[in-house]
Amino acid sequence: REWTMKTSIVFLLCISVFPGFSQGRVIREDETGFAECNVFFPGQVPPEGFTKPFHVKICQQYNNQPRFATLYSTKDKIPLYSAFKFTKPAQSEEENWLVEPQIDDPENDLHEMVHEADIGGTVANLGANQALTSDYVGSGYERGLLNPSFLNEDDFQVATYTLTNAVPLSPALSKSWHRDLGKVVEQALIPHCSKMDHLYLLAGAIPSSVQVKGKVSVPESLWLAACCDAPEGWSLGLVKKVNDENSLADLTVRELEKQLLPGVRLFKGNCGEDKQSQEKGEEVLQVVSQIRSGEQVGKSNDQETKDQAAGKNNNQETSGWVRRVAGIIATPFIKLLELLIYIFVELVKSVFYFLWLVVKRVVGTILDGVFSLWNGMVSYLKAITMVLISIPYDVGRVIINIFMGFLQIVRDVLSLTYRILSIPMGFVLHLAAFPYHTICAIPSVLQDVATGIGGTFLLIIDATATVLHGFYYLAAHIIKRFVPKGSSDD
Repeated sequence: REWTMKTSIVFLLCISVFPGFSQGRVIREDETGFAECNVFFPGQVPPEGFTKPFHVKICQQYNNQPRFATLYSTKDKIPLYSAFKFTKPAQSEEENWLVEPQIDDPENDLHEMVHEADIGGTVANLGANQALTSDYVGSGYERGLLNPSFLNEDDFQVATYTLTNAVPLSPALSKSWHRDLGKVVEQALIPHCSKMDHLYLLAGAIPSSVQVKGKVSVPESLWLAACCDAPEGWSLGLVKKVNDENSLADLTVRELEKQLLPGVRLFKGNCGEDKQSQEKGEEVLQVVSQIRSGEQVGKSNDQETKDQAAGKNNNQETSGWVRRVAGIIATPFIKLLELLIYIFVELVKSVFYFLWLVVKRVVGTILDGVFSLWNGMVSYLKAITMVLISIPYDVGRVIINIFMGFLQIVRDVLSLTYRILSIPMGFVLHLAAFPYHTICAIPSVLQDVATGIGGTFLLIIDATATVLHGFYYLAAHIIKRFVPKGSSDD
C-alpha cells in the first residue's frame, strides 16, 4: 500500500511537471483521420467503413509522441482495433492502468490519460462511455491488450496499458492470444518483411451480445491484419474464436474484411495487392501454419537456411549417428523425469485442491449455520415485536367497538320511545281540536246565512227600483215625442 501511494504521488508530480507525461488525444469529428497517429497506417490512410456515431478515434500519445492509434466503441466499451508498429520486444513489464477522461467528459481540462483513482470528481459521467477497472473486478475476465505490451518497449509499452486498448478475455484465452500473437509477429512477420518500419499491424475485436456486468461487451472473436508495405510486400489476416482458445485461422485481408462491418477497407489499396509477392506470402503462411501446429520456428530466413545447410551436410553424416544414440539413451531418463515431475505437480495440486475443498466446506457449513441462526433470531424478534405492538391496538379497537355498540343501543331505544309516544299524542291533539273546528264554526255559518238573505233582499229591491225607473224613463220619452210642445207645459 505504501509503494502504491508513493507511485501515485510520483505519477501526479510527473503530470504536473511534464504536461505531456501520458497523453491520449481524442480526435474531433472535424479532424481528418487520427491526426499525428496516421503514421501507423499504410500511406497514412486509416481504415474505411467504421462510421458509426459511437466510434471514437483516439491518438494514443506518451511524452507528447504518438505511440499507436485506437478506434474505440463507446457503445460496447471496448476498442474495435488498435493500429501499431513493432518496435522491439520488451525486457520487462509493469502494469499501470490508465483511463481516457475526454471520452466521458470532452469539456474537462484533463487532456491526457490518467489513473482512475487520481481523477477524483474532476470528470463528469466517468465510465459512461468507457470501461473502468471496477468493470473487470470479480468478473472472471482479464484486460486483454489489443496492442500487446510485450511487442513494445520503453515509452511505447507504458502507453499500451490504457483501458481504451483492452477487451475482456478469459485468462486462458488472453494467454493463448498473446502467445500466438507474439510468435506470429516475431517469427513469421518480422523476418519476412525487408523493411521492418514498413510493417503495419492492426489488432482488433468483434463485439458480441455477451456483456460483463451488463456494460462491457465480450469479443466474439479476435483478429490481426498485417501489411508489409515494402518491395516484395504481402498482407495477411488471422482470426481467433473466443470459444476456442486453440483456434488460429489464417485468411486474406479481403476475407477478414467480410467478417467485419459492411464496406470496411483495412488498408489503402489493399496493401498494394497488385504488387504483392506471392512467394513471400506463402512463406509467411507456412511459418504461421508451423506456429499453429506447435512446431519450433527458426528466426533465420530460408536463404540463410540454405546457405547453412550446404556447410552442415558434411558434418551430419559423421555426427548424425552420435546424436541418435545419445537421444535413444537419454530419452527414457528424460521421459521418466518428466513423468515424476508431472506426478509431483499433480499430487501437490490434488493435495491443495483437497485442502481447499475441506476448508471451503467447513467454512461454508459454519457460515450457513451462523446465517441460519441469525435469520431465525431476526424472525423471532420480529414476530414478538409485531405481537407486542398489536396488543394495545387490539385492546383499543375492542373498547371502541363496545362504546359504539352501547351508543347504538341508546339511539335505538330513544328512537323506539319517540315512535311509540308520537302515535297517541297526535290522536289526542286531533280529537281535542274537533269541537273547536265544529262549534266555533256555527256563528260564522249563521253570519254567512244572514249575510246571504240580506243580500238577496237588497238585490230584489234594487232590481225593482231599476225596472220602475226604466218604465218611467220610457214613458217620459214617449210623451215628449208624441205630445205637442205647447201643451206639454200644461
